[in-house]
Amino acid sequence: MGTIRHMNKIQAPPLQNVLCKLYGPDQLTLQTDRYQLLFANYREQYGEESAVSLFSSPGRTEIGGNHTDHNHGRVLAASIDLDTIAAAAPTEEAVITIVSEGYPEQYRIDLANLEPKPEETGTLALLRGIAAGFVQHGYKIGGFNAYVSSNVLSASGLSSSASFEMLICAILNAFYNQGMLDTVVMAKIGQYAENHFWNKPSGLLDQMACAYGGLITIDFKDPEQPFIEPVPSKFRNRGYSLVIVGTGGNHADLTEDYASVPGEMKAVARALGGEVVRDLTLEQIYGNLQMLREQAGDRAVLRALHFLEENERVGEEIAALQAGRFEDFLQLVTASGNSSWKWLQNVYRNSEVREQGISIALSLTELFLKRIGDGACRVHGGGFAGVILAIVPDEHVSEYAAFMEGMLATPVFNIQIRDYGAVCLNDMIEQE
Repeated sequence: MGTIRHMNKIQAPPLQNVLCKLYGPDQLTLQTDRYQLLFANYREQYGEESAVSLFSSPGRTEIGGNHTDHNHGRVLAASIDLDTIAAAAPTEEAVITIVSEGYPEQYRIDLANLEPKPEETGTLALLRGIAAGFVQHGYKIGGFNAYVSSNVLSASGLSSSASFEMLICAILNAFYNQGMLDTVVMAKIGQYAENHFWNKPSGLLDQMACAYGGLITIDFKDPEQPFIEPVPSKFRNRGYSLVIVGTGGNHADLTEDYASVPGEMKAVARALGGEVVRDLTLEQIYGNLQMLREQAGDRAVLRALHFLEENERVGEEIAALQAGRFEDFLQLVTASGNSSWKWLQNVYRNSEVREQGISIALSLTELFLKRIGDGACRVHGGGFAGVILAIVPDEHVSEYAAFMEGMLATPVFNIQIRDYGAVCLNDMIEQE
């Protein structure tokens, strides 16, 4: 693996070509400045003699399959051009040290002690958990220094934590494992870190979408070996943009809300002798409706019905994209959003029904799209708070962004699907 010792290499043609591949030519100047600042901050933190490698791990957008992965369903997701980046170098000391832009503290973990620490949360818990996950899966670990910067909105539904997890996995994979880990293994290590070191009930969707790259469908029928398939479709070529709208909410403290969704779905499955809703049919629910309402509750039944319909809808969305039926695809995205709102019920917290930022954002968006007669929208990610996704004709994006920012005083992001997941930029240069 090549390393970078001088900032001016970021402006050299090999790395400029890589930045164009990751972000597109229209972002080249912005990303060049961003990586130069990253490199300078690394050198200021760790010293002038350090030779570094550069890494990037994208956030992700979920387009279809809302809350289906944890019941062994299908999803349609993509990596995006908002990402977490790092300048990093291996060290002889068995310690991982990270400084993250915007945070004053230095995060350090000793690799000789990888037992979970209940008092740890966030960055330290994930670092320790990922290192432990590498060991558990039989891979090598070692120390490194890294300076990290991210423009993936935190606690918003764009998977900032999964983006960070796959970044750390990419660093350990490149420095100590010759790039041997595949997407599924890295995703499982990220999930392990969240589940066992941070007490978050994460599935595999977020990590896999961040690790793999591009627009993909993932089938979790066999969760040990999920089936991943690229879906060829260029939104830009269709004349539409993916727009993420902040709602002013934060989903950092919503663990119970998220956990209730798979828990209630699985309660319905167990009542009918299954493990997950993927094991069920609509006919089984029809034939046992009263029993299910009594045993699992009405919301659980509604969530199970959402799963069954949403799982079929993912296949229909893929078929529409592959056949070039984009209007049909938009209608399916709208149907997905309506199902999440009415049946899945993850657009607001039941404990705080007076606060419905997602509902307001969706209502405003529906009115805007109705006026222009085109587009689609849906809750994005886990829901309950965070962001929504709108698919808007390119000629109306500026108008839509101004309207939403004016109404909600929250950020609007025009994102692009990128073709690369978590990567080491130095390896991409060598492959040129």
